[in-house]
Parts: sequence; C-alpha cells; structure tokens
Amino acid sequence: MANASTNENQNEKLIRLLEEQLAHSNKQNQELSKKLDKALKQNEALSEQLRQLTKLLYGSKTEKSKYNVPDGQGSLFEDDPSFNETEHTVEQSQQIITYTVVRKIQKKKRNDSLRDDVEVETIHHHPDNIIYDCCQHQMIEIGGTIVREEAKFIPAKMMKVQHIEHAYECKICKSNSTHPAQIKRGKAPQPAIQRSIASPSVLAKVIYDKFSQYLPLYRQVKEWDRYGLNTNDKNLSNWVIRASHDWLLPIYERMKVLMMDKSLLHVDETFGQIINRSDGKSGQTNAYNWVFRSVPSQGPIITLFKSSLSRARSVLESFIEGFSGTIICDGYSAYDKIEGVTFANCLAHVRRYWLKVESKNGQIGVKYCDDLYRLERQFKHLSPSKRRKKRQKYSKPIVEEFLDWVEKSPFYGKNALAKAAEYTLNRANGLKAFLMDGRIEIDNNPAENAIRPSVVGRKNWLHSVSEAGAKANAICLSIAETAKANGIDFYQYLLKLLTDLPNLDIHRDPEILKQYMPWSKMIQAECGKKPYI
Repeated sequence: MANASTNENQNEKLIRLLEEQLAHSNKQNQELSKKLDKALKQNEALSEQLRQLTKLLYGSKTEKSKYNVPDGQGSLFEDDPSFNETEHTVEQSQQIITYTVVRKIQKKKRNDSLRDDVEVETIHHHPDNIIYDCCQHQMIEIGGTIVREEAKFIPAKMMKVQHIEHAYECKICKSNSTHPAQIKRGKAPQPAIQRSIASPSVLAKVIYDKFSQYLPLYRQVKEWDRYGLNTNDKNLSNWVIRASHDWLLPIYERMKVLMMDKSLLHVDETFGQIINRSDGKSGQTNAYNWVFRSVPSQGPIITLFKSSLSRARSVLESFIEGFSGTIICDGYSAYDKIEGVTFANCLAHVRRYWLKVESKNGQIGVKYCDDLYRLERQFKHLSPSKRRKKRQKYSKPIVEEFLDWVEKSPFYGKNALAKAAEYTLNRANGLKAFLMDGRIEIDNNPAENAIRPSVVGRKNWLHSVSEAGAKANAICLSIAETAKANGIDFYQYLLKLLTDLPNLDIHRDPEILKQYMPWSKMIQAECGKKPYI
C-alpha cells in the first residue's frame, strides 16, 4: 500500500511538471507568434517603404493618377511584361507587299519669332557687276526678294557715367557790393547706394539675374568682368542687401499691411540654409522660407516671403499679427490653434497619400479626390456665391461619402493605406472648409507654385551666408513674384524703384508708395510686359 501511494504521488508530480512545461511552451509559442506577427508587419512596412523610395528615385514624378487615363480606359497589356518584349518568330512570311503612301505636305508652324517692336535692320545684296556681258549696257533693278530673316544679338556694354554739378554766378551782382552774391548749382539725383559705383541699372540687373534667372552672384562676377566692371561676389552681395533694405523693404512692408487686411491667405514653407546663425546652431541646420499669398477674389495678388531660423508656430503668429480670417495650408501642426484664424486643408496633399497606396482602396481614395477636382474645374469661373451653392449641392455629398468610407474601413497599421486614412481623418474639418466659402480654393497649390522659385534658387545659390542676406533674398523674391503675378516686367520695375525712390521723401510721406505698387496705373503703364506675337 505504501508503494502504491508513493507511485501515485510521483505520477501527480510528473503530471504537474508536464503541465507546467506545456503551459510554459504555450506561453513561449504565443510570444513567438506575436514577435512573428510584428516582424511580418514590420517587413511589410519596410517592403512598402522600399517600393516608395524606389519609385521616388526612379519613377515618374507626376501626380497624374495612374488609375485613370484621359479616355477612361487603361492598357490591356501594361501589367504583362511579356507584351513589352520583342517578338521572336521562327519563320518569317515570304509574302512581300509594297504600297505607296501619299502624304499631304503641311507647312510647319514656326515656334520662334521676334516681337513686332524689335528694331529692324535691312541689308541689301546687289550683284558685284551690273554691266550686261553681251552688250555692255548697264542693267536696271527689277525687284528684290526677302530671302530670310534672322535674329541679331547686340551684347550689352558698360558705360562710365560722370555726374557733374555746374555752378553759376552773376558777375554784375558780384562786382556790385550793394547786391547780395548768389550762386546757383545744378543738383545730381541721389544714388541708390551712397559712395558706390553701382547705378540703378546695375543693381536692377544683379537682382533680376539672381531672382528671375536664378544666377548666383559668384557666377555673375565673370559676366560683369566681360562687360568691363571689375568686382567680386562680396560686393554684389552687399549691393543686394543695401538696395533691398533701403528701397525694396518699404514696398515689401506696404504690401504686408495690405495683405493683413485681407481675410484669406495661402501659406506654405520650405527649408533653406543660413551659414552664420544667431541662435548658435550649426550652419547645416535647416532654416526656413515661409510664403504667404493672397487670393484673386480679394484684389491684386500679393506674394510675400519671410526668412526664419525655425518652422515654429511663433514665426507664423508674428508675421500674421493683426490678421483675421482663413488660412489655406497643408497638414503641418503649426497651422493650428491661432486666435482669430481658421484653417482650410489641402486636398492635393490628401490625394498624394492615396496615390501612394498600391491597392484597390488606393484607387477608390484617388477617385474621390479626382471627382472633387472635376467639379472644381466646372465651377472655376463662377462667382464665389455661385460656386458655394454648386459645392453644397454637388461636392458636399462626395466629401461626406469619402470621409464616411475612410472612417468605417478597417485601415490600421503602419502601411501606406493606414497612413492615408489617418491623414485624411485628422484633417476632416479642414477639408470641409471650402464647402462653406466659395472664395476658398480646394487645395494649397497657389502657395506651392509661389514657393517654387525659392526652391529653384536654393539649388543654384545653395545657401545664404548671413541672416541679413536671407532677409534680402526674401524681400527680392517677394517683389519678383508679386510683380510677375501682376503682369509687370521685374527688371523694369526694379529700375523704376531704384531710380525714383532715392529722390523721394518716402519716410516722411509713405503715401507716395501707393503709386509704386505693382498694380498702380503708373507702374502698369511704364513697366507692364509688352505683348508677344
């Protein structure tokens, strides 16, 4: 009996031990399963990230939908690589069919021409000898034919302009002690930069080449040397900074006052680089260029840039101080929680997220966006009030259906689909803003287009050495883009400002600047772009 009892105890211990081992093994299996699921999800996310990076590096950069083509029908063979290979046939047909195709010769339209106002130089070509060989009589002209027209380029030339002030006095009054002596002296106009060789035309050319032609100052040095002006990039930089601070900044500040009186703004930002920073950070740290653009429904277009060391909300708050209304922007967190300001979000950014999704759900998301854009093209030329009514009737149901579909769909994780869904839902209120106001655009593309010159310029001049230089860049870009938006020749506008403003008391009478806004009648008449043929 004792042996039986001992055996039972040992069996029970063995069973408990095996149960504990089984439980431990099950727990390990569960943990390994979780790790495996996590690894699989991470692998899927990394694979998708790799596809996106590969597409970004080697793929097309267009935002046109790959799900839609103009006629609404995709290629039947685009997914089968075998249709892209050269056909190999064993036997070639021996039958040869020859035929002739008669094509009507069409006169090709020229894509190059000269404006009507270009000066014409005529060169006449006569025979070397006009004596007829047979009878030795002199021949008479019976007509002429224009055999060709060509464009002739006359290089610019440098001139030294000396301003001489002449003094005059009256000899009779000078000899008569009862008459006070009087001297009259001619007065030269004030220069744009005191004690500088740079004239308004040179300054305008330097600024125009940098901010319209994106030609860095160090590259301009050789060109100026070829014309006969010996200088260096440091001098050119100082000229741009001085001219911007003294004469372009008052125009910039006047534009800013007018902009803050409006109730709608497009805002965007892009990074830049400033070498010598006042905050002690490395020159490799990103600085930022902010762009602010008004809308056509509220008067002449104004585009202003602001250079800053950071992307913080405080930069935005300081610039728009006094502004009250709606800001159209992307989904960056700085565009939020500012007193007196509501934010409308950009559908183009939402569409980009869905365009990255390589699945049927991605096609659905892009289609919702494309349907809204299709309606916007129809409403483009309507007044704001009529456009609002059309949006309420046709666009609002699409927006609500789109957001409802995203909210009810089980999109989760870290893949492109989940990111697109999260981005869309987090900005649902901002995406509905355009439905309530016909003046609000559906996207922030006007700001993105306005900031493009800053990005192109960054690729050429790379960085600003100082914060003063970055500020001058922002001022010049603002004048350039506002002039372009209002149909003004930027070079002629600069020449007008730098010639007139130094000789006007603009600080004592700022109202003078009204006449020098790009949309003023005087500037439109004198600096408006000439029509091309």
